[in-house]
Amino acid sequence: MSIDPKYLNLFIKATERGAIGASKFIGKQDKIAADKGAVDPMRRELNKINMEGTVVIGEGEMDEAPMLYIGEKLGTLKGPKFDIAVDPLEGTKFTANNQPNAFSVLAIANKGDLLSAPDTYMEKIAIGNNLPNNLLDLDYGVQKNLKLLAEAKNKKISDLSACVLKRPRHDHIVRELTKMNVKINYIIDGDIAGALSVIGEKPKNDIYYSTGGGPEGVIVAAALSCYGGQIQGRLVLDNDEKIRAKKLGIKDFNKKYNIDEMVKGDVIFCATGVTNGDLAKGVEDLGNEFKVTTFALHRSQKIIKTVSNIYNKWVLYL
Repeated sequence: MSIDPKYLNLFIKATERGAIGASKFIGKQDKIAADKGAVDPMRRELNKINMEGTVVIGEGEMDEAPMLYIGEKLGTLKGPKFDIAVDPLEGTKFTANNQPNAFSVLAIANKGDLLSAPDTYMEKIAIGNNLPNNLLDLDYGVQKNLKLLAEAKNKKISDLSACVLKRPRHDHIVRELTKMNVKINYIIDGDIAGALSVIGEKPKNDIYYSTGGGPEGVIVAAALSCYGGQIQGRLVLDNDEKIRAKKLGIKDFNKKYNIDEMVKGDVIFCATGVTNGDLAKGVEDLGNEFKVTTFALHRSQKIIKTVSNIYNKWVLYL
């Protein structure tokens, strides 16, 4: 079932409010304050929407304020039932340190259509569109996956570019990519932007290959589904997280999720820039006004667009 197109602008407004709230803490070296600055206005805006929304994958549990927690109900509780995957501030460090690629982001699908999982890590490989379905597999290993990708894209392996989150846990991936002479573009944080660097007419990367956040994996899958891209993910669960995963209906803790298992049916994706980045420009302070820019997608409507809006500071929270 398609999501009514009217909801796109309502969800854009929610990420815009989150971005403006976080922007007040750019460069102030306070990640917690920046996070809260995004969460509170985003929650207020979402609660105005005529819907019964449930956070099915987010950051934190109920006692970890100020996060939008898994299981939280949002909206007026009147209207359609939606699953929500949310990261009110992707890039808390980037915001605190005034670095690029911080944004406020969410994905919306009909109830039951988004993967629900605990806030944990996820192994991920992501690629762009116009490629054979389920081309790659986490268990193939780096070398086989890159060979398959090169063949499918009709490229030399040495002409491929891979985005990797710079962490010691990825040293084995880096070693394999280096052996194959693949160009590596590192990111230091913010793996939503990294994973989405594989989409577009001239993508920066051919593949994203890293273990990052689980919530971010589902959000990325939502955006990729609007482009015809692909992602495969596998949750990394310790004993406590397995207990929580079981409560959410997950029985196979080693399951590999392809994109159609993370996101089913129609989906809306919105990402509003806090600082300037690859997805959207950051919040611009114009004196009495804020200018905000959002990268917005709606799968069923085939909408892929960038939207800019201006808010008067003095009436912002009326």
